[in-house]
Amino acid sequence: MEVILYIAAIIAAIGFLILCVSVGMTLFSLKSILNSLAGTLSGIEGQMEGITRETTSLLTKTNSLADDIQHKSEQLNSVVQAVKGIGDSVNGLNNSVQQITSSVSKSVEQNEEKIAQVVQWSNVAMGIADKWKKRKIIEQESVSEDAYAFETVQVEEKPKRKWGRKK
Repeated sequence: MEVILYIAAIIAAIGFLILCVSVGMTLFSLKSILNSLAGTLSGIEGQMEGITRETTSLLTKTNSLADDIQHKSEQLNSVVQAVKGIGDSVNGLNNSVQQITSSVSKSVEQNEEKIAQVVQWSNVAMGIADKWKKRKIIEQESVSEDAYAFETVQVEEKPKRKWGRKK
């Protein structure tokens, strides 16, 4: 029985040796797979660093654009408020013009009779002034005709010289 025991121990040792050799071969093949996986992961890590840099750059540019848009939006708000102020001013001006127009029309309606009298009297005064101008023109023409008549008379009554050569 001792032999059986030695044979069993040898079979167990051979089995353990086969098990160790197969585990070693599995680990060696797994080592190449893990090395390939490590290379792939380092490539992905490099790509992730590039993506991280690009993302950071895009985030910086996005923040810059957001600040620029915010600044321009504030400027646009001030422009819109200025335009609104101009619109309010124009509305106020329109209201003032309407009030002035209505007050003038009320004044004209209240003083319509007085205005008509003033217009009549001004027409009469203009008529008198026109007649006066016409009369002055007629008087000046008659005076100038008399002046021409006097000059012609003087020229015709020119005295003859009494002394000098005889003809």
